[in-house]
Amino acid sequence: MKGFTLTETIVSIAIFTLIMAGAAAAIVSAYQSQTANREQAVAIEEARRGIKTMVKEIRESASGEDGSYPIEKAGDKEFIFYSDVDQDLKVEKVRYFLGSAGSDSKTKDCVSYETGGSCNVNFNGFLEGDLTEAEVKVSVEGDLGHPKECVDIYADGNLLGEVCKSQCSDCSGSWEGVSTFDVSSLASDDNIQFEADATGWVDDFCDWEYENHSIRAKFVLSWTEENISQGKGKFKKTVTNYSDNPPGYNGASTTEIISSYVRNSPPIFKYYYFDEEKEELVQVEDYPARLEDTELMKVYLVVDVNPGAKPEPFELSSYSQLRNL
Repeated sequence: MKGFTLTETIVSIAIFTLIMAGAAAAIVSAYQSQTANREQAVAIEEARRGIKTMVKEIRESASGEDGSYPIEKAGDKEFIFYSDVDQDLKVEKVRYFLGSAGSDSKTKDCVSYETGGSCNVNFNGFLEGDLTEAEVKVSVEGDLGHPKECVDIYADGNLLGEVCKSQCSDCSGSWEGVSTFDVSSLASDDNIQFEADATGWVDDFCDWEYENHSIRAKFVLSWTEENISQGKGKFKKTVTNYSDNPPGYNGASTTEIISSYVRNSPPIFKYYYFDEEKEELVQVEDYPARLEDTELMKVYLVVDVNPGAKPEPFELSSYSQLRNL
């Protein structure tokens, strides 16, 4: 019986290797395709749920607890409005936006238990893009009823100014002396530390939420940044609660991601009113007409987990009529 020559053996091995490599590539490709399809399906379902919730909240928009008009901002990729989204009979401030476009804020507070003491807070990791501008709103509480009883505010060691130099009270049990400072240049590195330093006249006998403290300080850092990504866009929702001390939408806020794979080139939001003479919808292009004239909104998302590859991008759209304008 004649066997294989060396050449035939090498050729057979080479052919077998090519066949196995092709089969392996096919298996990998099929697995990747299945994974991409599954991820796309999950992303689409998340976006669908998000749009359904958003349309309902927009439809039920109402004036803010402070009397604000139901729509605060009507941008192409950012929409801010007021609505009772958690059914607690209090109207929240709601913001839907793409990526890091537009503005955002975070709140932190600190307390000192020492006479003439100080306390500090640090903000970092809050930027997702390039900072355009930033400001901090500071309010304090404590033994601050005398002109010599005040608080110096610092940012990264730089004196911003004094708070409660006048018109504040001793242990008022509420935030006072609200002051706003521009910190754009200091916050651009995505890290900024604030300090509240009381004068020596401030004693430690106040009891609002914390016993025997000299001062409490609240810092609300707000900033605006440019959208950093033309690729994977995160469509987000932020809800901010109304606070009585001080009055305004500076209470607790939460942010969630509606979809992580939004690829919109066209606007996400479009605004319309009904022209009774022509009996047709007319798109509102200009500002501030969008705030004044909008009666109906269109929400449009393009969801694509893997751009340039299958499955194809999926488009979702829905309309919402604003009832309470």
